[in-house]
Amino acid sequence: MAPVPVRFPGVDEKLQKILEANMDEAPARRLARDSFKDIQLGIDHILFKTPCDGLEVKESYEVNSRGVEIFSKSWLPVTSPLKALVCFCHGYGDTCTFFCEGIARKLASSGFGVLAMDYPGFGLSEGLHCYIPSFDRLVDDVIEHYSKVKENPEFRTLPSFLFGQSLGGAVALKVHLKQPNAWDGAILVAPMCKIADNMVPPWLLTQILIGVAKFLPKRKLVPQKDLAEAAFRDLKKRELTAYNVIAYKDKPRLGTALEMLRTTQEIERRLQEVSLPLLILHGEADIVTDPSVSKALHEIASSSDKKLNLYKDAYHSLLEGEPDEIIIQVFNDIISWLDEHSVKSTSH
Repeated sequence: MAPVPVRFPGVDEKLQKILEANMDEAPARRLARDSFKDIQLGIDHILFKTPCDGLEVKESYEVNSRGVEIFSKSWLPVTSPLKALVCFCHGYGDTCTFFCEGIARKLASSGFGVLAMDYPGFGLSEGLHCYIPSFDRLVDDVIEHYSKVKENPEFRTLPSFLFGQSLGGAVALKVHLKQPNAWDGAILVAPMCKIADNMVPPWLLTQILIGVAKFLPKRKLVPQKDLAEAAFRDLKKRELTAYNVIAYKDKPRLGTALEMLRTTQEIERRLQEVSLPLLILHGEADIVTDPSVSKALHEIASSSDKKLNLYKDAYHSLLEGEPDEIIIQVFNDIISWLDEHSVKSTSH
């Protein structure tokens, strides 16, 4: 069963058809995003209330060393000196063009250069939608992209931080484990160090799916609860997730689910190797990624500088799906940590 298409108010038939097309390949996702972006950014959500005056925003497509065309975006403050670089790792099925746009504007308006990319197979980058044949290879693509950007003469002397949300938290941690000394810190928002037990199919079904995945890795067969319902506490904001038209909304592909499971198991085993300054933020009522593993990461990581913020009653999407006052609080916590650590890094 494919998801039921959403009818958007005030959208004509032609645009509706574009939005209902099969998004398995990048051209369809790019067309949908181009046709719909003005409507997207006009929605009534606190993230889009931050003005982008005083910011230089650029989008680009570049073919990486594996021959995959990667979409990336940057938001740089032009009226104030750059304090640091923040390299964004987006969540499962997501893109760096919708809610991430609002997050990036907010950080850039506070003096940080924000760089973001869509992983292969996600958002506007090339590849089969939401298919991760190898998590390690995805992480290598992220390292390649951000290493290249950080070599830019105007950025070379700046402190640089990883910013990972959900699955992006796992990406950021794996980037750090592969490049232990390349980053000045990481901000992990509800990081996927373990998929919550109630989101994983029962053991027997998991074993069957692992067997089938060897032969049919691209098939959309993994049972899953409604993610928006599980992740967004504020009901009005939950309805707005439909506007993220190029997000992946089908059942997870077998190969992707398997790679995510393997990766979280690996990260859980290697928590002690995490050594960079950390800010971990997690909703106590998160049923998508397990807050107990964020607590374990905070306890076990060998970092001497680590901070864990837990938000009472908050769900998974701390920056997108909570009441406005919680979103503002989380942003304030992130920005004050970045401010403090940007000064620390420069003084070193």
